[in-house]
Amino acid sequence: MKKYRLAAIAGVAALGLGVAACSSSSSSSTSTPASSASAGGTSSSSASAGVAAAHVACPNGTLTFGVEPYDNASVLIPAYQTLSTDLGQQLGCKVNLQIAESYVAEILAMKNGKLDMGEFGPAGFVFASQQAGAVPLASFADSNGQLSTYTAGIWVKKGSPITSLKQLAGHTLALSSTGSTSGDWVPRYALIQAGVQNKVKTEYAGGHPESLEALLHGKVDAAEINSQTEASAEKAGTFNPSQYTEIWKSQPIPNDPITASGTMSPAGQTAIKNALLHLNASAFTSGKTSIASELDFTPPASGQVMIPVTTAMYGQLFALAKALSLTTSNL
Repeated sequence: MKKYRLAAIAGVAALGLGVAACSSSSSSSTSTPASSASAGGTSSSSASAGVAAAHVACPNGTLTFGVEPYDNASVLIPAYQTLSTDLGQQLGCKVNLQIAESYVAEILAMKNGKLDMGEFGPAGFVFASQQAGAVPLASFADSNGQLSTYTAGIWVKKGSPITSLKQLAGHTLALSSTGSTSGDWVPRYALIQAGVQNKVKTEYAGGHPESLEALLHGKVDAAEINSQTEASAEKAGTFNPSQYTEIWKSQPIPNDPITASGTMSPAGQTAIKNALLHLNASAFTSGKTSIASELDFTPPASGQVMIPVTTAMYGQLFALAKALSLTTSNL
């Protein structure tokens, strides 16, 4: 993943299916009619609902869906491709998947009318809500059907004399990237609470995988590794937790919301929400890389994989931004 630079905020990287926004036409975009979903087992009434949804959510036949760069684009594209395709079948439109260059880029893209919907990290959602009018629609359920969560963590090599946040004073700590919930905001606030915020040399590695790599290769004394990165790296065989010690773990953080642009009609927002809530589990767990493994959640054995969410459910992040006096300049 590229190291995120605030100068490189020309929007999002057009990766995957294309770059056409919902409000514009594109000769390379082809609509996926709702009748094709019917061929896959969707009832005719559901197909009719999909056609109706296409008129309100994507009247020109396309929807642009952005995802924040919490992992390498080469991993995120296949993980989100099935969801994008299945969502398009539900709505009767083509869904154009885009992986953002940075957290700021995704917010600006929605603010400037380049994204119709977007998955934001919890911290990114704070500013997407405030500055781009992002409306939360749904997020990912855990095995109990509740909003799934993850944690931030700070790790050191096993046997390190550093056993607490206070003992990080005088040492180097790798954070992931500016604007990351678990890789920036939450651990920085923890350092403030521990009274060592000005005594620790923090370095932004450029992303969650890069933060882990910095620790693995001995470039820093400690590194932020969230539970999602930990699970993915352990599964890939690139990280053995038994050789490291987690000296701090955050409280649970609610998982990413998928949002709609505030400029979209309420009917369009409702149509997308309903489509998300009725996606099959295969949209999140199929393929070599899946959203479930990337976000480290276990979907319910039966029932909805996505559940409705509201702004209030992310209240702790709005409070954290206020406590740290954060603005988008901190992303």
